[in-house]
Amino acid sequence: MASRNILVVDDEIGIRELLSDILRDEGHHVRLAENAQIAREERLKLRPDLVLLDIWMPDCDGISLLKEWANAGLLTMPVIMMSGHGTIDTAIEATRLGAFDFLEKPIALQKLLKTVAAAIKHNEHLAHTEINLSSFGKSPVIQELKQRLEQLARHKSALFLIGKPGGSVPLCAKFMRPHNAPWIALSEYDQLVTAPIEILEQAREGVVFVDEVTRLGKTEQKGLSLLINKSDKFGVRVICASEFGLPQLIEKSMLEQTLLQTLAGAAVKVPSLDEHKEDIPDLVNAMATLMVEASKIDYKAFEVAALNALRNADWPGDLDELEAVVQNLLMTSLGGSITQADVQRVLSEFQGQLTEVSEPAMPLRLDQPLRESRDAFERYYFQHHMRLVNNNMSRLSEISGLERTHLYRKLKQLGIKIKG
Repeated sequence: MASRNILVVDDEIGIRELLSDILRDEGHHVRLAENAQIAREERLKLRPDLVLLDIWMPDCDGISLLKEWANAGLLTMPVIMMSGHGTIDTAIEATRLGAFDFLEKPIALQKLLKTVAAAIKHNEHLAHTEINLSSFGKSPVIQELKQRLEQLARHKSALFLIGKPGGSVPLCAKFMRPHNAPWIALSEYDQLVTAPIEILEQAREGVVFVDEVTRLGKTEQKGLSLLINKSDKFGVRVICASEFGLPQLIEKSMLEQTLLQTLAGAAVKVPSLDEHKEDIPDLVNAMATLMVEASKIDYKAFEVAALNALRNADWPGDLDELEAVVQNLLMTSLGGSITQADVQRVLSEFQGQLTEVSEPAMPLRLDQPLRESRDAFERYYFQHHMRLVNNNMSRLSEISGLERTHLYRKLKQLGIKIKG
């Protein structure tokens, strides 16, 4: 068996040394922690392949530490719980929280080696972790959001999430996904017309996610309505999303009427990052830890002043922008920790980029011939709507009222390139 990094957490020195000797004899690298605080530090530095975790410790019990790691998305390794006072209920609770197995003390040698070998093999198949809504924030805004989502999930098979691009809408959608259930994120919208039942079969007892539902053409929207109507038979939850609120959708007739009525009854506004800034320090630390896990870069702690600077900043790009800033700070900061000056440096760079990509003002020149003014307006009109529908020509045709062939001819005439 290849050598692995194993962290042993136990407040009894005799147990720690015994387990260490056994595991080192098997060729593994072993680090020891006598309490939860040291275990947290070693978890970040070592990035272990396996943790042996005692339940009863003086500063924080093992179940609480396991739950903490699970909520922070840090269960990237199997955890074997240990206890000299184990009960069935405790073992069940530990397994529910994500523990791989449970060993009772005194631990038999063969039982230990067999369980460790199984856990290491299991570790090879663990999925990459990511930020999730369970660890997203403790603010009243986020707690209320979770409660609304859970309440809707008890009564509705379809949900409609309204939130800005780059925000936490995908996190909310995945929060509604049952554990290990299928997840189908639709990208080929024509399947809604040609194979809706096949989609439901693939997603049985799971989730179908449709991001920015306004990109669908009218025929595709009708297919989505049919899919929602039949979703209960397959145990499927259909989650749709849009950056546009209900008043805009109604005013601009962006959705087919039947679909709009279905979604309006299960609509939830997802708050932007600027609406719960108090969560940013915890979110930054969670993002940084997961980035270190994924890319194997060195971990750098954020100083308190740096976290305060991030919390007080504005985030027009929402969660995606924060994640990009955190990654940039980890990769470009030169010191052993990330300072307020580092944050100010990176934020100034990002603010400049955001200014560059902002939408240009609508042209309105009255000192030129009518034809030139009309062309300038039409060019702005089509470019504006192409951004909104992500270059979906079917949707642009419906919005503009132009037949597809005429639309392509008009875009070519105006010198507008059609991006894939």
